[in-house]
Amino acid sequence: MSGQPFFKTITKSFRDVPTEPGVDTAQFCDAAEGLVKIFDLFGNPAFGVVQSDLTGNIAKVRARLASHPAQSATLEDMIRAEKPEKKKTATEGLMWLLRGLKFTAIGLRRSQQNPTEELSASFQKAYEASLRPYHGMLVRPLFSLAMNACPYRAVFYPKLGEPQAEVQKELDEWLTGLEKIVAQMEQFYKSGGHGTV
Repeated sequence: MSGQPFFKTITKSFRDVPTEPGVDTAQFCDAAEGLVKIFDLFGNPAFGVVQSDLTGNIAKVRARLASHPAQSATLEDMIRAEKPEKKKTATEGLMWLLRGLKFTAIGLRRSQQNPTEELSASFQKAYEASLRPYHGMLVRPLFSLAMNACPYRAVFYPKLGEPQAEVQKELDEWLTGLEKIVAQMEQFYKSGGHGTV
C-alpha cells in the first residue's frame, strides 16, 4: 500500500452508493470490492478464505449484471428478475455476500465502539452474530483461525491512515452506508421470501 489513507484508495464508499429506488448494483459491487481490500491491512494469509468468499460472490452478482443489464440496475430488480428461474445464482451469491458484509460491518463497528477490545474479540463476536449459524463444521474452523489472526488495534488502525480523527470519521460514514444497505437488503430478502441474510 502507498502512504495514502485506505479510504482514498477505494473507488466507491458505501456512503455514496444510491439506495433509492433500490441499491445500485454496479456501485454496490465497486464498494464491496473496496471492502475486500480492507482485509489486506490485516496482514495475514488466514483472511484469504474471507476475501475469496466475498470476491466469488461479488463475481456472481457482476456476471448477472453483465448478462441481464436492463433487469439488474438495482439489486432488488436483479433478484425479482431471477426469481422465476430454476437456478438463482446471483440471488444466492448476493445473500452470501451480504452475510460477509454484515460480518465485516459488525466486527468493525464493535471495534470502533469498544476502544479497549482487540480486533480478534470484535470479529469473533461478529462471526457468532452473522456467519456462524450458516457455516458447517468444515468451514467454522477456517473462520475461527482467521479471527485469531486479527492484528492488534495498535497495528491495524494506523494502517487505515492518518490523521486518525479524519480516518475514524470516514470509517464511520463508510460503515453507516454499509449497515444501511445490509439492513435494506435483509428486509427485501425476508419480505420477498428470497432467503435469510
